[in-house]
Amino acid sequence: MLNAAALVFSLAGSALAGTVLWDGRFNEFTSSADLNKWSWANQVGPYQYYIHGSGAVTKYVNLDPSYKNPADTVSKQGVKITIDNTAKWNSDMWRTELIPQTTAAINKGTVYYHFSVKRSNTNAPSAYHEHQVNFFESHFTEMKTGWVNGESGESNSALRWFVGGQSKWSTPWEADVWHNIAYEINFSAGQVTFWHSTGSDPLVKTAGPFSASTSSNGADWHLGVLRLPRNGYDSRASGPEDWYYSGVYVEGGSLTTTIS
Repeated sequence: MLNAAALVFSLAGSALAGTVLWDGRFNEFTSSADLNKWSWANQVGPYQYYIHGSGAVTKYVNLDPSYKNPADTVSKQGVKITIDNTAKWNSDMWRTELIPQTTAAINKGTVYYHFSVKRSNTNAPSAYHEHQVNFFESHFTEMKTGWVNGESGESNSALRWFVGGQSKWSTPWEADVWHNIAYEINFSAGQVTFWHSTGSDPLVKTAGPFSASTSSNGADWHLGVLRLPRNGYDSRASGPEDWYYSGVYVEGGSLTTTIS
């Protein structure tokens, strides 16, 4: 039975929020080792864990309350995802990624993919390499940072949002600033819209809607990062990179704009 405080919170949440279709906030995890419980033969938990290097799970994925956005009071902890020169899976790209494990309709109608992301000055992502971040398999929408093939110059440190390979939004990516993001995806109409805020501020519609080839089988959104190799620059950025995520979930119905 709910106590009075929990009942008030529950009623307030139901009045202000949509429906959580898939919850990836790591609240049920005691440690990242719980990811090892998942396999193709034993598909348990909220995440598929198979895109990573040959090391132990703690080399690539770690959980801690200090890794979450402090404004996110629903999440008990955040995740630090690490890529390095051992984090290779079926390619020469550095990558560590988690895939939603769910039968929920996260690829139909209008849904909202929520997450917060930050970097620190320690093991900062390379500005010389393209990073594809929190992307779908067809890359119809995704975040990116670093130099992208075809650009002038040799580096780019901005955090950007892409639709169909085209940059639609960009901001300076400063250390220890939480960027709260929601992809609004209308799978029926083939449109995507970008919602954004920083810190504890509520989400604001920032870009879009844009037409997109919204294609997903419900199990091809990659939470994490893929770094492309680049001739002549790999030796200049050979150390590990850390990425921090918080408040990861997919919502249907109305959009929850608050972070807490």
